[in-house]
Amino acid sequence: MKRQDMVADLEVRSTPWDLIVIGGGATGLGIAVDAASRGYDAVLFEQLDFAKGTSSRSTKLVHGGVRYLQQGNVSLVMEALRERGRLLRNAPHLVRDVAFVVPSYEWWESPFYGVGLKVYDLLAGRYGFGASKNLSRREVIQQIPSINPDGLRGGTLYYDGQFDDARLAIQLAVTAFRQGATLLNYTPVTGLLKDAEGAITGVEIRDAETGVGRQVAGRVVINATGPFTDGIRRLDRPDAPSIVVPSQGVHLVLDREFLPGDSAIMVPHTNDGRVMFAIPWYDVAVVGTTDTPIDTVDVEPRPLAEEIEFILDTANRYLDHPATRSDVRSVFAGIRPLVKAGDGENDGGGTAELSRSHSLLIDPVSGLLTVAGGKWTTYRKMAEDAVDHAIVLADLEPKQCVTTDLPIHGYHQNADRFGRLSFYGSDAVTVENLMQSQSGLAEPVHPDLELTVGEVLWACRNEMARTVDDVLARRSRSLLFNARAAFEAAQRVAEIMTEELRRDRDWGEQQVTSFQALASGYRIADDS
Repeated sequence: MKRQDMVADLEVRSTPWDLIVIGGGATGLGIAVDAASRGYDAVLFEQLDFAKGTSSRSTKLVHGGVRYLQQGNVSLVMEALRERGRLLRNAPHLVRDVAFVVPSYEWWESPFYGVGLKVYDLLAGRYGFGASKNLSRREVIQQIPSINPDGLRGGTLYYDGQFDDARLAIQLAVTAFRQGATLLNYTPVTGLLKDAEGAITGVEIRDAETGVGRQVAGRVVINATGPFTDGIRRLDRPDAPSIVVPSQGVHLVLDREFLPGDSAIMVPHTNDGRVMFAIPWYDVAVVGTTDTPIDTVDVEPRPLAEEIEFILDTANRYLDHPATRSDVRSVFAGIRPLVKAGDGENDGGGTAELSRSHSLLIDPVSGLLTVAGGKWTTYRKMAEDAVDHAIVLADLEPKQCVTTDLPIHGYHQNADRFGRLSFYGSDAVTVENLMQSQSGLAEPVHPDLELTVGEVLWACRNEMARTVDDVLARRSRSLLFNARAAFEAAQRVAEIMTEELRRDRDWGEQQVTSFQALASGYRIADDS
């Protein structure tokens, strides 16, 4: 999957595309996979990098949403549980089941949460990951050795899914490409083309790398831009009302010593009405999240000091050895593109109560199809719904969705055998061969990171990595594992990419400066 090949596909195209997708996050990539696998001609444009925004900043869970049962949203839970099972089946190299423990410090908590989780099991049906059960105090400590034992009465165990969000996004991009889609990162859509009646006939784009603009014709245009949904809608109709209520979620990354076992902690009710998780992920622990309404959508949202303190205060009630700010290896923030209810007027309530279901909107004049809301777990179903509607809008020959059982690129039933390279799945052997093909390619780019020189080359050659940020934040998760080390590794990665991508010294220096400024936002302020 090479960017220059994608550009060439665009240049030789003389007929309208069946579908034009705007947005390279979970939803947009899922739509590209769905459309291409049905046999439609699909092209996707992403203004920055694939999964640059929300889709790489999740809690790393593939789950039905235990909390949604409290809200009475049984249909969303059932849909998510089905999709959770399908995702485990179609991408076993990136998704795995994890045991979660809900600790009980009051006598009523274990029976209360136990009943709710039995309902969760029932709704999962044949897509279940394992049966929930009540645990004794001793069993909870065995599952979570670092749990605060003071006042602990017992707990409840259940199973859910975990994944690497950015790596899944990259593998979806490769899947879409192998199914016949054309995908371009760093290609923002700058305008919409319309006929005399006001119906959309295509888009105007600009290649951010070359500055070259182009008009691209398509039979239907799908807006799948997450937090930036309203911006695209206003390219179509400047007076379009806002439908997205942005909410910020923050996560802290700690050493695994704070969560040394293989089980996760689920806190069922925080002070702001959310659930909170502490999850073992690779060789770190991820703790979060918050739900803070925000007014401005930024590409790189920054965590608020009070969000960091809230997570630490909440987590430390359950940890035997409290974590401090100096223990935080990285802090990252993402924006949830929640959808307003009804006619789009905000009810004034908190974002924690807004639905995580997805919505489809079709402009009655232009035909712009907007997909908004939803969650990573249900990306495939969102894509299926969007393509079904696009078929009607574009008057395409109907073809059935095939993604229910479509393996995602890298599919491997026993990827754990590849150790650290397991997230590459079936590509792991080829990546390993590249690393061993020449002296120095197996060397890490930094003493405190596992990312190697060979993997940087692989990302450039096969995964359309174009910047240091692409490599350190999404092709690898180095920025999340250790923000300080990623900051320091920027110089070495830039040197490798400058040579591989045939850039000049100025480009490399700019990459280092840009990434280090970004990485500073992932470090706690007093971390020196």
